[in-house]
Amino acid sequence: MPSSLSATPHTDLRVEPVDDVLNQVERSFQTSLDLGALVRKRRSLGARTDRGTWVRIERRRFDKIGGQGWNGTECTALLDGVARPQWHRGSAWREPDDAVMWRADETDLLPGAPIGSSVLATDPHLPDDWWHALNRSLDALAVQHTRRVATPDTLTITQSGVTEAIQRFLHADTDTALNQWRPTHADLHWANMTGPRFCLFDWEDWGMAPQGLDAASLWGNSLAVPALAERVRHERRHDLESRDGKLMTFFVCAKILTPDPHPEDPRLQPARDMAARVADDLQRG
Repeated sequence: MPSSLSATPHTDLRVEPVDDVLNQVERSFQTSLDLGALVRKRRSLGARTDRGTWVRIERRRFDKIGGQGWNGTECTALLDGVARPQWHRGSAWREPDDAVMWRADETDLLPGAPIGSSVLATDPHLPDDWWHALNRSLDALAVQHTRRVATPDTLTITQSGVTEAIQRFLHADTDTALNQWRPTHADLHWANMTGPRFCLFDWEDWGMAPQGLDAASLWGNSLAVPALAERVRHERRHDLESRDGKLMTFFVCAKILTPDPHPEDPRLQPARDMAARVADDLQRG
């Protein structure tokens, strides 16, 4: 049996042996996984069970877990009015002799396939009902209550972190204070939503974040398709036109533009244009 994974930061579950981990999950959940259709991503695995549910398995180093833990999917059981897979059970364990932890969560199956990759290159032509469902879920999420703090890209979002990211593109005296914090998915992109029936999944990083983070993230992941990006801005305009929404838009633009963007990334010029526009708004405001 291949051994479990090392704690190196460069571990990639798409290529590393994972037999021990999958066996651990099967024993813990008393189920069998469909390994013939195993979904392997850089830091997570996914498989259907023999009882018609889904198991997602994630690996994180200790320094990426933080004080709130990382039971985000489990905590979604308390959310009301948000279209998401129902959570059933979870399990977490430490990698022996390594600063690494694993977590597995069993949920309902998704009602459809993910819409695409995280950044879309073509318009998915989603029906109006899908956009209505997106708005209902994001609006319902925003009025929930949680002590969790969002961890986009596994990093806890903070005022200082946002200020540091965007002040490279702004005058030093620009006010970057964030005032409207609310519950946020914090990993909103096209690979974490289904269609044509809307459902939002992969909740590991959700928590409190500035207003507009989700909307700005989805807009940034749509920039290669201008009509789609504009639809996102139209649908979530009450978030994106707020002051915090403008700061989150700038935050997303800054992440696209630094530190070493690929010169052929089709999002670069739209991000530059929007960053200039928002910078002007913020500095005048």
